[in-house]
Amino acid sequence: MKLVVGLAGASGSIYAARFLKALFSIEGETYITASPASLRIFSEEYETSVKTTEDILSFVEEKWKVKPKHKFHVRNFLDIGSDIASGSNVWDAMVVIPCSMKTVASMSAGLTENLIERAADVTLKERRRLIVVPRETPYNRIHLRNMLALDEAGAILLPASPGFYQMPKTLDDLGDFIAGRILNLLGHSQTLFPKWEG
Repeated sequence: MKLVVGLAGASGSIYAARFLKALFSIEGETYITASPASLRIFSEEYETSVKTTEDILSFVEEKWKVKPKHKFHVRNFLDIGSDIASGSNVWDAMVVIPCSMKTVASMSAGLTENLIERAADVTLKERRRLIVVPRETPYNRIHLRNMLALDEAGAILLPASPGFYQMPKTLDDLGDFIAGRILNLLGHSQTLFPKWEG
């Protein structure tokens, strides 16, 4: 599995952290970039101090004592000349988690002012899978129109709305629900929560 992962500046760092933790145990590679706003929010929501994308990866590894099978390649959020800014490079899918409404709006309009937006644009134009995890509530009509435009362009919208049938005991369980749903959409079987058996 070869992925691109973007962390945009929305609340919901737990979703990114638990998805990255899940990736740590899967063989493959991920190109990852994080916006300055996402770094600030991650620091606030986890009451830590992260200044770089590398800091987030280190935080996940140390907090949950995971040994990475997965290889991560960090890319600069402002580098629109990066390798993942070009369709001549190939990856299986891209995940934007969590995704701010600003980033949803930019992606739906085809704007490419930073590496998350550019890589998403490439993912769509090359007909690869783009999974967007918006984290906002309630949605206004502008949000809904922008998300519909993304859906019409081929993206999958997976709102950060965890289920409760798995009887979550912790906040991490809620993060794992979203991580597991993403893994399923990527074609990877997940064991983060039990499937509904009826």
